[in-house]
Amino acid sequence: MPTEKTRVGVELGGELYGAVSELAKGHGVSMSMIMRDLVKEAMEIREDVAMANIADQRACSFDHDKALSHEEVWS
Repeated sequence: MPTEKTRVGVELGGELYGAVSELAKGHGVSMSMIMRDLVKEAMEIREDVAMANIADQRACSFDHDKALSHEEVWS
């Protein structure tokens, strides 16, 4: 049965291949599933870093004198 998901080929060196293989065995899943989960996790981390950078930029430019109070926003 053909899959609707797109596939990507990845070359792993010996130590990295062994680590992924051990993770897969330890979790009782395929190496493909471990790789998918690792890529998802890496993408989430990259997104978190990008959002933290945006938050830092906003914090640096925040002007308390121009900020609205809770009451002003929600009334």
